[in-house]
Amino acid sequence: MSRKLNLTILSIVIVNYNTKTLLKQCLKSVFASKEIPIKVYVVDNASTDGSIDLVKKDFPQATLINNKENLGFSKANNQALRLVDSKYVLLLNSDTVVLPETFKVMVDFMENHQKVGVSTCRVELPNGKLDRACRRSFPTPARSLWHMLFLSKVFPKNSLFAQYNLTFLPEHKTYEIDCPMGAFFLVRKEAIDRVGFLDEDFFMYGEDIDWAYRFKKDGWKIMYHPATKIIHYKKASWGSKRNPVLVKEFHRAMHIFYHKHYSLIYPTWQTKLVMVGINFKCWGALAINKIKRGERINSKVQV
Repeated sequence: MSRKLNLTILSIVIVNYNTKTLLKQCLKSVFASKEIPIKVYVVDNASTDGSIDLVKKDFPQATLINNKENLGFSKANNQALRLVDSKYVLLLNSDTVVLPETFKVMVDFMENHQKVGVSTCRVELPNGKLDRACRRSFPTPARSLWHMLFLSKVFPKNSLFAQYNLTFLPEHKTYEIDCPMGAFFLVRKEAIDRVGFLDEDFFMYGEDIDWAYRFKKDGWKIMYHPATKIIHYKKASWGSKRNPVLVKEFHRAMHIFYHKHYSLIYPTWQTKLVMVGINFKCWGALAINKIKRGERINSKVQV
């Protein structure tokens, strides 16, 4: 008996953690797209808000992976990535809404550009502004320094100081970038087969940059294609950006990425200086948040 032909062109992986209301909105928009065959995986990281029951009841067509603990973003995505056999895979945040034509526009773009391994569309915030993290350069020490010193905000059209978020480039044109964000990360399955899955050392943050870095190193192009868009309701899973867990994980990801990709490129003294800078930045963010909450500041921080 001949093997049944797989007609799924696009697999969509959505990791959820306590975003029931937004997840429902996201899935409604996903299944409203009828233009290409899709398969949807929802990986739930031990939500306590009824997300599991929602998926089972309202979206039985989705493949549900129910984790008993919060495994983090990388591990949860990898659980689904190991199951997919479609030509393309999309990592999609649960706090997003897609347009009916978004999937077809992006898949058609990939079909017409075979050297593109990764692409992203325009990612908009609810206020209509571009989510600047959707088209980024890799965070080299120099680019990160300009960004931390707010020179990218002071000179947003300067091609040197504004490389971090590429604000000197037009928002509505297609061009090659270093890295999209994990909220909408469309990948060619062939590229994943060559490069591998997400690095599970990253719990949350940084895994998308690391993955993009590895795709680029393997010779794939990464493109920003704003012919369509999604809406992104940021930081929904963890609430306020003042969450200390979120702050520490953000800076821990910086440590991991730098040691993995830059420690052999830059001199030891520079690496040590960068590590001190990351720790100081983390301490500063935690201290500011504590001041705002009226709490006592701890002079030590473990990233």
